Amino acid sequence: MDTGRESRWEKDAMTVEIVFALVTAVALAATVFAVALAVTRLFDFSGSASKGMLMGGAFAGAAAGLWRLVRVLYRFDVERRKGR
Repeated sequence: MDTGRESRWEKDAMTVEIVFALVTAVALAATVFAVALAVTRLFDFSGSASKGMLMGGAFAGAAAGLWRLVRVLYRFDVERRKGR
């Protein structure tokens, strides 16, 4: 329900949702990278194998974090437009 000007409560809710999305996206990205780092250390990769695994973990972490950020903010927007 978009009626034009937003109330203070709606602005605060939007701010909280943005912070929540950012924090959970960073946490997810860090977790995905930590898994790649753990696999690298667990199997004792070295040289280019280690570098490739860490680069893949960084890419996968960034992609997962971005996915989380977009998903949370999109879901919030859908619910806001429904008036919930």
